[in-house]
Formats: sequence, C-alpha cells, structure tokens
Amino acid sequence: MGLSEKEFLELDEKAKEMRHLILDTVQWAGGAHVGGSLSAADILTLLYYKYLNIDPGKPDWEDRDRFVLSKGHIGVGLAPFLADKGYIDRELLKTYNHTGSSLGMHLDKNKVPGLDASTGSLGHGLPISLGMALAAKQRGKSYKTWCLLGDGECNEGSVWEAAMAASHHKADNLIAMVDRNRCMMDGSTEDVMALEPFADKWRAFGFNVLEVDGHDLKALAEAMETALEAGDKPTVIICQTVKGCGVESISGDYRYHYASFDPEKTRLFKEEISSYHAKRREEKK
Repeated sequence: MGLSEKEFLELDEKAKEMRHLILDTVQWAGGAHVGGSLSAADILTLLYYKYLNIDPGKPDWEDRDRFVLSKGHIGVGLAPFLADKGYIDRELLKTYNHTGSSLGMHLDKNKVPGLDASTGSLGHGLPISLGMALAAKQRGKSYKTWCLLGDGECNEGSVWEAAMAASHHKADNLIAMVDRNRCMMDGSTEDVMALEPFADKWRAFGFNVLEVDGHDLKALAEAMETALEAGDKPTVIICQTVKGCGVESISGDYRYHYASFDPEKTRLFKEEISSYHAKRREEKK
C-alpha cells in the first residue's frame, strides 16, 4: 500500500488537526494525560486513516482489525480519533471525564463504540491482544490485531509473559507498537527502570523487531507495511517518539505526563503545534 506525496501531506495535516483536538479535549476535561497523547498522535493518525481495516458504521463487524490501546491512560488522545471517524459525537469530547459522561479518563468498551478493550491497568493490553490474535487463527479469520503500548508499561512482567506466548504460538497476525518516548510519570524510563537494550529484549522473545522514528510518517508507514508481511512471527515496531511532541515548550518533559491548562495556554500550545507541522513539512521537501 504505497502512499503518495499528496497522501502524506494530507496525513500530516490530519495529525496536526488531531493534536489540536487533543489539546481542546484536555482543556475541556480540566486536565488529562497530554504528553503521551501527543507522542502517539502520528502513530494513531496512520492507524486510523490508513492501516486499520475498520468500518465506523459497523463497530462490531466480525472481520474488522482489532486495536488495543494498552497505554489506556491516554484515552484523551484516542477519543478525538473516535469522534473524527464518526464512532462518537464530536460534542461528547466536551464532557471528557465529567461526572455522568460516557467518556471516562480510561475509556470503557461497554460505553464507547469503536473500542475493542477497556484498558488503563498497565501491562494488560498485549495479553488481551494476543488472545484476540489467537482467536482469529482458531476461527480462520484474517484480521490483524494491533496493540499500542507505552514504554514505561514494559516494566510490567505481564508484557513479557504475553511476548513469550506470542512467539511460542507464532502469532504473526499480532502487531505490537511501542510509544518509546522515554518518559514516565515520575522521570526518565532509564532512570526509573532501565529498558535498554530494549530492541534486543524483544528479539530474544522471538519477535520481528522494527525501529523507527515515530514522528516520520513515511518511515512509520513503511514499518507498518513491513509488519503486515511478518512471516511466522509476531512483530513489534519500536517508535522513537518525544513526549509532548508538537508543543516545543513541553516536549520531552515528563512533568507533562498529566497536565491541565486554561484556554489561553491551549491557544498558545496550538500555535506551537501549527509551527511544528509547518517546519516538519518544509524539512521533508
């Protein structure tokens, strides 16, 4: 599925639009997990607008691809995509994490169309995704299961239990992606609990391993296409990202794992995002 230059420009514009909407949703919520939402925005843009085989008009379509947001605390980063794709009303974003809203801080699949799993307790997403992938094989289905993990959650032993089982069962229909922004809520991943050599760990567990700039849409697209032709192994795409990507004044700052800001700060952050995307497009010419 080669993408044209025009498509990449459209995807970059969509990523900018979604970063703006994420900031709006954080402000409406009175605070949410903004840093990791912005670092994952390019990944989610490619998934939702090019690679996930889904139909918003039929959210329970049996043959749809499955997507599990293992780093479920960034529901504020996923909900805008669900709204933009038509799974939920865009106006609902204004109630994010409000009392009585169907959009909680951690999204609930029983309340939000388009979700394949309720997540937020870290380390659960990859095991759930493996179950979906194995179910597809047992039922003779061709759909793929995609799972987006945070790097901090890879401290959880359940991630590696699932990785070991995925390799053992040759779950080549499972594609894991790691948002490797190197920040946790209380510091650098390498200071809190070092992950390196990270890629080697996944290789040792029997995965095809792809490492890519998680903000380079062309490189991301190439990695996703490679993952779709994985052979007889599960694949992990390690996406090297920046916490708070797009907002230069908070980029790489773990203190913006969770944050709140007023309308004026939101406006200023949006200006930074627009500048970031303009510069990014210029550099790719």
